[in-house]
This record gives sequence, structure tokens and C-alpha cells, in this order.
Amino acid sequence: MSRIGKQPVVVPAGVTVTVGNDNVITVKGPKGELKQEIDRDIKVEVKDGEVNFTRPTDQIRHRALHGLYRALTANLVKGVTEGYKKQLELVGVGFKASNQGNMLDLTLGYSHNIMFEVPKELKVATAQEKGQNPTITLEGTDKQLLGQVAAKLRSLRKPEPYKGKGVKYAGEQLRRKAGKAAGK
Repeated sequence: MSRIGKQPVVVPAGVTVTVGNDNVITVKGPKGELKQEIDRDIKVEVKDGEVNFTRPTDQIRHRALHGLYRALTANLVKGVTEGYKKQLELVGVGFKASNQGNMLDLTLGYSHNIMFEVPKELKVATAQEKGQNPTITLEGTDKQLLGQVAAKLRSLRKPEPYKGKGVKYAGEQLRRKAGKAAGK
């Protein structure tokens, strides 16, 4: 059996988990409501404050889905209770970020500013302190959407390996390269 799949998902107080007839798990909590569609082969059972997943056979496909849906459900439960947060750092001279609501205005060294609309499910905040790199903070309940938006922002100007300029995750370790060797 899958080591991840056989572990139950513990449902904390204040969170309700329901499974519909169309195999859709709905998780409601203090921070909102999230839904996840489950494959029809995987059986979901909610009882005694736990969510258990079972698979019909030991086929490779069923084993893979068993752990996947357990992990996705655990992410939904954590999202509606605590939420998720990602920070991005803008490293480079003249790199700036500001926001008006959910509209980000980024200056990343191109000839024009980049206007990026963050989905309404996420909260965005920008900060620029003296002596520090500008930061963008994304918060939300949906881990998948948060990661996708953060990756899209990073792809606008990936950190380059020589000076490390670009958009990077806070705490990300970059692989640095040596520059050209000096002449004789």
C-alpha cells in the first residue's frame, strides 16, 4: 500500500469535509471553501474526524492516484485552516513592484512596465524597505493556484546565474557561475 495514501487526513475542529455523489470532495473552513474532484476508482470515507482513502487494486495507476488524492485533500484542509503564503524577491538595480488591489505593476529592467493581474482568490502585498530588495507576498487558500501564480511571476525575469538578478523566491539558493577569466 501507498505510505502516503494509507495515512488518514485528520480534520481539525471547525472544518467540514463532504463527499458528493459525483466524487467531489468539498472542504469548508474558517478561511473559505475548496473543492477537489477525485477519480471514480478511489473510494473516500469520512468518519470520526478523519478522511480515509482506499484503492481497488494494486495497479500502478491506482497506487499513484491513492497517494495523490490523499495529499491533495490534506492540502485543502490545511488551506482552509491556516492558508498558504509565498514571498518573491526582486533582485536588481531599479527593479520595483507596486500594487493597486490585485493589479501588480512590475519594473523588471525591460523597456516597459509589466502589468500583472493576480487572481481574486489570492491576496497580494508589496513592500520596499530601504537597503532591502523589493518583495511581493502572495497569500491564499489554494496551494496549487498560489504556486502557479508565483511561478508565473518568477518566469517574467528568471534569476540569472552570474549576478543573480531577477525574480526569485525568498530563501531560494541560486547556483552561481564564475564570470570570464581575465586575460594574461
